[in-house]
Amino acid sequence: MDMVRIGAFLKELRMQNHMTQEQLGEKLGVTNKTVSRWECGTYLPPVEMLKELSDLYGLTINEIVSGQRLNEEQFRQQAEENIAAALENNAFTLKERIRYYRRKWLRDHISRIVLCAAAWIVLIVSLKLQGVEAYLIGTVGGLMAVIFYVYLYNQMMRYVEARAYDGSGK
Repeated sequence: MDMVRIGAFLKELRMQNHMTQEQLGEKLGVTNKTVSRWECGTYLPPVEMLKELSDLYGLTINEIVSGQRLNEEQFRQQAEENIAAALENNAFTLKERIRYYRRKWLRDHISRIVLCAAAWIVLIVSLKLQGVEAYLIGTVGGLMAVIFYVYLYNQMMRYVEARAYDGSGK
């Protein structure tokens, strides 16, 4: 999507309707600065505003997002391009959702992580106090560290997958 082109088209439509940025902002419930940002191509209006703008100007959202009035043939072609661009430019991509939910799980489960680390330390200290050979302590300690890591990682990934892939956030 060409944000500058969309912005210029929005400005053209506003001026054709003899409105100032402030007047348009009042109609839509936004500030004139917001309208200015749309018209400069800094921001794309959110979907709700695109719907209101399309109703106000008697155009389709597809025409606004295309930055021009469209005939029947252009409309179909541009619709496909706009859908592809919208999916490509999704504000919250899958990678971002995964990263977000991983961090969220870590924040929400820090006590579980600390508890596992404390249990591991207690195990190592207990074995040392009982006079167990160093190589055996290293082996058991390493095995327990791997088990804790795998357990916590699997818990986190189940949480992330349940939220990131369906997009529900539940």
